[in-house]
Amino acid sequence: MPRTITYRVVDRPDVVIDEIVASCNGDMRGAFKALLLVNEQLESELNHLYEAAYGSPTERAAAKSLH
Repeated sequence: MPRTITYRVVDRPDVVIDEIVASCNGDMRGAFKALLLVNEQLESELNHLYEAAYGSPTERAAAKSLH
């Protein structure tokens, strides 16, 4: 099961980076891949939230063209 880590030390990014790399057993490439995957998931969630609040891009374009 994946380990959940909450980072609260935004003023010390070096510490957060070290923890991320350590959680990937020192594998920088693995840490980078994990961060890319997390970013992709967050972007997907953000798009879903945006669509829920404002409609799909098609709906927004149709509404815009009617004005």
